[in-house]
Amino acid sequence: MLYKAARRWSEQTLADRLLADRLPGLDTDTATPRVLVRVDEFPHYQAWDEPARFGAARFERFHEIMSGAGAHYLVAVLPRVSRLPLTPAGGASRPLEDDELAVLRRLAKDDVCFALHGRDHRTRFASPRRHSELCGLDRAQTGALIDEALAELEQHDIRPDVFVPPFNRFDERQFEWLAARFSVVCGGPESIGLMGLQRTPQWRGDTVYMPAYAPYYGRAVELLKALPRAIERARGQWIPIVLHWGWEAEARWKDLERLADLIAPHTAAWQDFLAAVARARTRTRIASSTPTASGALGA
Repeated sequence: MLYKAARRWSEQTLADRLLADRLPGLDTDTATPRVLVRVDEFPHYQAWDEPARFGAARFERFHEIMSGAGAHYLVAVLPRVSRLPLTPAGGASRPLEDDELAVLRRLAKDDVCFALHGRDHRTRFASPRRHSELCGLDRAQTGALIDEALAELEQHDIRPDVFVPPFNRFDERQFEWLAARFSVVCGGPESIGLMGLQRTPQWRGDTVYMPAYAPYYGRAVELLKALPRAIERARGQWIPIVLHWGWEAEARWKDLERLADLIAPHTAAWQDFLAAVARARTRTRIASSTPTASGALGA
């Protein structure tokens, strides 16, 4: 219900209410928006079941478009790929294959930033309204799943500091456990019912919570309508946007090509953003050790 209500808001109202004008500790002097592009996901969670539609070769076309335009982005990475990931009892998952690892090496060479996207993107619940790999797990179970996924990626020299939850769903109590492992925890429209409708990005303790909502979460054709206005407003805010490369493949890439050209001059490198987050966290820890420290980074 909350998600449907959010979708009904006008683009202007949504942008005014939810995009943070400034993120304390991470402001810059620029007057232009700084677009942080998140891409879900590689490998695609259906790559095992439908390799012709969602295999590594198709993702390479996405990367060619983005890198060719000079658009920075972060991609949510799966350590394993499931068979029938929307079936809780599906069971089987496989490690990354050679062609997928080759793509990841190319992305690293091209300075694409990586996020962890769960372990294998298998839902624990059959209902589409409850799809989640994390919801319902206790602290130990959550930690074990995340640490296993991180260990598997580390074997391929991938050490992400950003978490993108599969299906955009995790329990609110799990945020603390995720924040212990990542500097940035992302969300999306499905997060609203669990985390509330939040300004974005925002500090929660010394971790950044970064949900993305419509009109900045969607297909390229929708973003093409919303982003020019945000760019014109030029308030210097961070604008998290989310693309799904599988959706753009189905649209035969034409909208993505236009969007990449539009946003490329305004995209921020996630590596730079994470470096700024790390500096802000360090400053706050130093300040909190003094008797006059105020503690929190900001709301």
